[in-house]
Amino acid sequence: MTSESATPVATNFLRNIIESDLAAGRLQGKRWAGQPGPASALAGAHADPARIRTRFPPEPNGYLHIGHAKSICLNFGLARDYGGICHLRFDDTNPEKEEQEYVDAIIDAVKWLGFSWTAHGTEHLYFASNYFPVMYGFAEALITAGHAYVDEQSPETMRAMRGTLTDAGQNSPWRNRPAQESLQLLREMRDGMHPDGSMALRARIDMSAPNINLRDPVLYRIRHAAHHRTGNDWCIYPMYAWAHPVEDALEGITHSICTLEFEDQRPFYDWTLNRLEELGQLARPLPHQYEFARLNMSYVVTSKRKLLQLVKEGHVNGWDDPRMPTLAGLRRRGYTPAALRLFCERTGISKSNSRIDYSLLEQALREEQDPVALRSVAILNPVKLVITNFPEDQAEPCHAPRNPHDPSAGSREFPFTRELWIERDDFVEVPPKKYFRLFPGNTVRLKYGYVVTCTGCVKDESGRITEVHAEYNPDTKSGTPGSNLVKVKGTITWVSADHAIAAEFRLYDRLFSTPFPDAGDSDFLSCLNPHSVQTVQGWLEPGSIATPDVMWQFERLGYFVADAIDSTAEKPVLNRTTTLKDTWADEG
Repeated sequence: MTSESATPVATNFLRNIIESDLAAGRLQGKRWAGQPGPASALAGAHADPARIRTRFPPEPNGYLHIGHAKSICLNFGLARDYGGICHLRFDDTNPEKEEQEYVDAIIDAVKWLGFSWTAHGTEHLYFASNYFPVMYGFAEALITAGHAYVDEQSPETMRAMRGTLTDAGQNSPWRNRPAQESLQLLREMRDGMHPDGSMALRARIDMSAPNINLRDPVLYRIRHAAHHRTGNDWCIYPMYAWAHPVEDALEGITHSICTLEFEDQRPFYDWTLNRLEELGQLARPLPHQYEFARLNMSYVVTSKRKLLQLVKEGHVNGWDDPRMPTLAGLRRRGYTPAALRLFCERTGISKSNSRIDYSLLEQALREEQDPVALRSVAILNPVKLVITNFPEDQAEPCHAPRNPHDPSAGSREFPFTRELWIERDDFVEVPPKKYFRLFPGNTVRLKYGYVVTCTGCVKDESGRITEVHAEYNPDTKSGTPGSNLVKVKGTITWVSADHAIAAEFRLYDRLFSTPFPDAGDSDFLSCLNPHSVQTVQGWLEPGSIATPDVMWQFERLGYFVADAIDSTAEKPVLNRTTTLKDTWADEG
């Protein structure tokens, strides 16, 4: 990622805010000490080389999903376009749900999407847990200044006394406890002298505030749990709503971009920063929080809790199951970083919630890959086609473009032989109306090969067709003079039975069969699509080398990529990324 300024290609309300802030000089005087720190660390520091600072702050309690991709593209993209820097920060303040596995997966996913957090020779990879000592010092400063107190009510009692949207809350009996007493209790909490849930540190704001988030919110709670980075060094952990603005300020974030569910938290965000600035703990300019509508998509769920449930209960085969909306799953299925970035750009940025149809993601992949994907032929439901008048020991070379949009890609060569594989539904004994493929007496073109006329079929004892027979016209080979003199209405694909590569094909579809599986109180598991994956054994055109980094467009079938885990050179396994067109729209 570069820190050079660039002219934005599209505008939205966040870009307007940034441009207004830069024009008005709101960020003048911003300093950077080379690493995050409080106001004292900025004394004598140089001017910040970044015009703006944004951050992508995931909690490492699961794998990133398609909604995170939008936030990643937004935050890193704004920093890139306005000469800024975007930090990757892990909000690891909840030790009971966070794991190093998720940290590693998140780092890998952001890199895969094409973004970097290194700028001006500094890697801006941070962890909230790095700030625990500073946060604790801030908490003591708030107590000393009369802005916080230790409450000994149970979590249930605090919740009940918080009030409702229409009824004011009630003051805690510990609200006016002397600062020194609260300081002593906080230190005892820190030192592990009190059990979980026995007390908490709360901000002293206003229990009658219309915004419930300002009714003395909890800053620290006791959790005797090992942290994946700090071990057992701490047994009190900051609440996210308080840690979030502190982390932003320590890192010099200028524009803290969140989704709309955090809008009600903004007053507490500002309260925290302003109180700490007044106490000399933080320096201006302070971060500002801005909210945008999160990405909601049809036919998926993005709740980490529900995604974890899908994994834990075995409804999918792990976080990287190609049916999952996780970036790991989308990557394994074959979606490319460029397609995801195009999708995120097209969904736009607004403050109004809406649901994006899944087909927009599929279309982004088609548009990104159609000009570059290699072409080939695969047969997924094979039946043998025997060209009865073609010599048994002969192999006739045929040619086709590797990509019709790119002549420089050259052509591919494959043999035409007596026995071929074709799709089973390319033959019927009794054709319906407007069926132009193979049936007894009909003539079709074998694409890139010859024109053939069907002469019949062979069946087994159960009546299942085992072979289709046809005769070829030697004067109709594609690309030769006069080959187009015989007119046909149907064209079908094929591969040589003697030279084809055996392969497994996993035909992935949408994980849920209804557009809004998590709407209201519905049981999202009851909406699982029982046909979200079908596994078939078929054949590949010779020369189709299946590797996870190569996307193939199999003619008539769609876009496929080799499975990154299960595919081998000896036994290719190919995942269908998407079809050539929106089949769900056709069914609708």
